[in-house]
Amino acid sequence: MTVETAPPARPAEPQLLRAIGPVQMMLYGAGSMMGAGIYGLVGKAAGQIGPAVWLSFLAALVAALFTGLSYAALGSRYPRAGGAAYMTQHAFGRPLLTHVVGMATAFSGLTSIATGALVIAENLQRAPILSAAPTVVLGLGYILLMAGIVFRGIKESIWVNMVCTLIEASGLILVIVVGARFWGQANLLEFAPPTSGNASVFAPLLVLQGAALTFFAFVGFEDSLNVAEEVKNPRVTLPLGIILAMGVTAVLYIGVAITAVSVIPWQALGAAKAPLADVMAKAAPWFPASAFIVITIAAVANSALVNYVTASRLLFGMARDGRLPSALARVHRARRTPHVAIGLLLAILIVLVLSGGVTQLAEATVLLLLTVFVVVNTAYLILKHRKGEPRGAFEPPLIVPLLGMLSCGALLVVRVSTGNWQAPAIAGGMILLALVLYGFTRVKVAKVEA
Repeated sequence: MTVETAPPARPAEPQLLRAIGPVQMMLYGAGSMMGAGIYGLVGKAAGQIGPAVWLSFLAALVAALFTGLSYAALGSRYPRAGGAAYMTQHAFGRPLLTHVVGMATAFSGLTSIATGALVIAENLQRAPILSAAPTVVLGLGYILLMAGIVFRGIKESIWVNMVCTLIEASGLILVIVVGARFWGQANLLEFAPPTSGNASVFAPLLVLQGAALTFFAFVGFEDSLNVAEEVKNPRVTLPLGIILAMGVTAVLYIGVAITAVSVIPWQALGAAKAPLADVMAKAAPWFPASAFIVITIAAVANSALVNYVTASRLLFGMARDGRLPSALARVHRARRTPHVAIGLLLAILIVLVLSGGVTQLAEATVLLLLTVFVVVNTAYLILKHRKGEPRGAFEPPLIVPLLGMLSCGALLVVRVSTGNWQAPAIAGGMILLALVLYGFTRVKVAKVEA
């Protein structure tokens, strides 16, 4: 007599590993914000605004703070991977809008990583031993290294992030320390000469334009939100980390902006290819130039690492909710990382690095992210009014998401109206691509938890 036995039960899918504490969360967010942008952005902004460039950083901080606080509150309420995509679906219940928001966020991360790969390759070529190595080969090597770290585990990713964050923060602190003796040599309320209109009207507009340019020096809350399932006690740790990261970053940025225009005339600063390196050369000629290259590489690598982690968790979260192929929701049993999503991103990044045409894409993703932030702030407004929604440990008043929505919308209008047509056109193309992908990858939408 043959006794039929049931097939062995399939082991439950492993979960992401909770390994991020309060200090790591703060450094993770700060490392995402303190990317390579500030090392070149301060010069570009000074060239447009003048010595009062620090006011643009302050205005950008205020605009970013509203959205950052909305993200902090959402993370405290709903600590899930998927970030903006999950919040959009939970608030609006529109799968197409959710898909576009998720893909826009993923696009921004991919172009940032690919752009960073080429920047790192060019910096590595300054070393005599690597001077003859092709840029693409060095860029691909860097991408493979990042993919290996992200696959290895969240603990390893966080440790690399902490080291890189401390290096790049030390670089900014060093600029302030060696340049502090020059403070007072520039009129910090002076603006670049207006090109048209009344000067008294022009100055506020100039600050707003500068804020639109410097706004993304403070963006890192989406990166923090997407690792919520790997944070210990996320209801408290996640909002605390975002707020502390923005505070530390703001102090460093404004200090660096004041120091830079004090050491070097704003006109020269605007024309400099490596503005902070030029500041160091004048304020501390004894400091080896090669050391600043190391700091720049650490800053670029850190941004790319955080963006890689974010993009992989975004795809993981969307796939788990039934909005992308389910294979992307698989978690490696030994490493506890979304290995399929990491592998897919690696394949796309290799194509981007080989193509070399990522500079214009990066500018377009600024417009996409501003749009995403408008959607997320609106989502928080809806969820805050909806009955039965869980409350987080951090709950800012309604005025915060409202001002976040309005400020991001205003910056979006300024960015489109004062820039060239290529960036909006490419952004529109990315949205069209997201719509095409939605048609091809649409699967049965899983029931989203209330």
